[in-house]
Amino acid sequence: MDLRSAFCSALLLSLLLLPLSANASSKVYIVYMGQKQHDDPSEVTVSHHDVLTSVLGSKDEALKSIVYSYRHGFSGFAAMLTESQAEILAKLPEVISVRPNTYHKAHTTRSWDFLGMDYYKPPQESGLLQKAKYGEDVIIGVVDSGIWPESRSFDDTGYGPVPARWKGTCQVGEAFNVTSCNRKIIGARWYSKDVDADSLKGEYMSPRDLKGHGTHVASTIAGGQVWNESYNGLAAGVARGGAPRARLAIYKVLWGQSGTTGGGTSAGILKAIDDAINDGVDVLSLSLGGSSEFMETLHAVERGISVVFAAGNYGPMPQTVQNAVPWVTTVAASTIDRSFPTLMTFGNNEKLVGQSFYSGNSSDFQELVWIGTLDGGTSNVTGKIILFYAPTVMLSTPPRDALGAIINITVEARAKGLIFAQYTANNLDSVTACKGTIPCVLVDFEMARRIIFYMQTSTRTPVVKVSPTMTVTGNGVLSPRVAAFSSRGPSETFPAILKPDVAAPGVSILAANGDSYAFNSGTSMACPHVSAVTALLKSVYPHWSPAMIKSAIVTTASVVDRFGMPIQAEGVPRKVADPFDFGGGHMNPDRAADPGLVYDMDAREYSKNCTSGSKVKCQYQLNLPSIAVPDLKDFITVQRTVTNVGQAEATYWAAIESPAGVDMSVEPSVIKFTKDGSRNATFRVAFKARQRVQGGYTFGSLTWLDDSTHSVRIPIAVRTVIQDLVADVA
Repeated sequence: MDLRSAFCSALLLSLLLLPLSANASSKVYIVYMGQKQHDDPSEVTVSHHDVLTSVLGSKDEALKSIVYSYRHGFSGFAAMLTESQAEILAKLPEVISVRPNTYHKAHTTRSWDFLGMDYYKPPQESGLLQKAKYGEDVIIGVVDSGIWPESRSFDDTGYGPVPARWKGTCQVGEAFNVTSCNRKIIGARWYSKDVDADSLKGEYMSPRDLKGHGTHVASTIAGGQVWNESYNGLAAGVARGGAPRARLAIYKVLWGQSGTTGGGTSAGILKAIDDAINDGVDVLSLSLGGSSEFMETLHAVERGISVVFAAGNYGPMPQTVQNAVPWVTTVAASTIDRSFPTLMTFGNNEKLVGQSFYSGNSSDFQELVWIGTLDGGTSNVTGKIILFYAPTVMLSTPPRDALGAIINITVEARAKGLIFAQYTANNLDSVTACKGTIPCVLVDFEMARRIIFYMQTSTRTPVVKVSPTMTVTGNGVLSPRVAAFSSRGPSETFPAILKPDVAAPGVSILAANGDSYAFNSGTSMACPHVSAVTALLKSVYPHWSPAMIKSAIVTTASVVDRFGMPIQAEGVPRKVADPFDFGGGHMNPDRAADPGLVYDMDAREYSKNCTSGSKVKCQYQLNLPSIAVPDLKDFITVQRTVTNVGQAEATYWAAIESPAGVDMSVEPSVIKFTKDGSRNATFRVAFKARQRVQGGYTFGSLTWLDDSTHSVRIPIAVRTVIQDLVADVA
């Protein structure tokens, strides 16, 4: 059928159906017509208009309907159509296919998509990221090791002027001049006056980042979209921060050789916090820790600045959490739904899968040798693949230290690779020391025993071949899990303050590092995830206090994974996570944007209930989104107040999960808000020990539920005691 005949046929059908379709709902459909029939693009577009006119009945309607005309590489168009109109178009002989328009998202560096913060969400499903306009003009202060300003993550193309409220400066120095700042990096300072000479060796005496840590953190918080990034081809996709339109203010306080942990002084850090308060930041992000609790951050909170800290990397031992003052948000680290499976084929044709970042070619079969110590036995490993299997060593040596030591042996002895056996832990980023050029594969003890059995029973020289690592994401990866290295509560300094507050992705996070991108793991990587979400919430709710923002994040966090199973905490052994592992749970940004109720507090209340001095004790009567009672002898009542930030008229019912060995009650158990009434409601939570015992902590929760979608949950930790100051040891 020629075009004219098709036109007449379609026109007759459209005239018959027009009254019905005119009232039907329209949406965008994509009409594909194959190869172009004209060389002139304008003629191709005219043909599209003609086809649309044949269905819609008039050229004006066709012009209004068309969204895009595909006229260069192929022929087709996108247009607003009803379902019946699309069906008519699909029957035309010149049309190959008609399909509804769908939303597509890039395959990103994953952690933000795992948190539900898709960059490209359809309008009807807009989440926190879209509501916050991607963090537009929120100013985030990053107190860390500086920044590498040339990274594409910090390109300021498309940014407007620096916000007028900004009062900071761009402090110049070595390899860092005024042009190193831009409309993205709006300020930078550095603090080295009291740093020891050894830490400054080889360092840039400027805000420029030698270590890469601060650059990684800053790009995780607010890096712009950078397409086609990866680590040696792994985790390929779009790198971006959680608040990609936010502005960055950089405060370099951490110093040290590249590849080392580095460090900074309390004096320098406090000066950075002081400057940041005056400069006008909205959020302070500190991926650092130590013996100091930085009580001075209270002054930032009093100015309305939200402060976010890393919880520390000393897990899974209890009482290792750092940065536990009640007015900051303290962040634990968790895994995401991404793994890096690496196939190993052994001489008996058995195939086992470990985890690695190996990006080389599939190796030839290499001889396999077993090492069981960290202090020798390397004379026969040159040109071979090492199996390190030493359970007793791993019980007495931190996994990262053992892995680092054996990687050094592998590289220095010119071995062809490493298979490292460990108990469940998160050390994969450490194998980047192998540079991806030789395979360094992590396995668990069970798999290692299978390898040992093969080596001991083989009648030939045991050999293994390692294939390149793959990237796997999605439901096949059990996640999230609290990382083994993530520091645990309770706080030894503030036992009546439940810490950490919340968990966020902090394992194998790909972000900027110098001009390239690299994996890092740690609560240092988890902290910027919460900092970014804090910035987004500030954008949506500029009048919310830091306490309200923290409450929204904590009370909407999840304690179950995507399958509805309790989130696990890695360690020895792996267990169901409790509040000392992850506080309120795993952060859920979109839910935090609509918390229903929040636990607010005037910053002056912190000073009222927390006295300064060498022995600071914060009371459990602070209006926090958690309850910790470290000394329940018999009976105690704790008071809390919630503020309704949801619908004006609402009723909430209390759902109680009592800690084991404790009777818990709430009065009132129902709270009602009316249109003309108060937005605040006060309630009391009573705890009564069922028996007098010098016990350990048990855990529970209190959740306020409305008849809508709000579930406002706070974690609870209670320890029964007979008397104070009795060591919990045996």
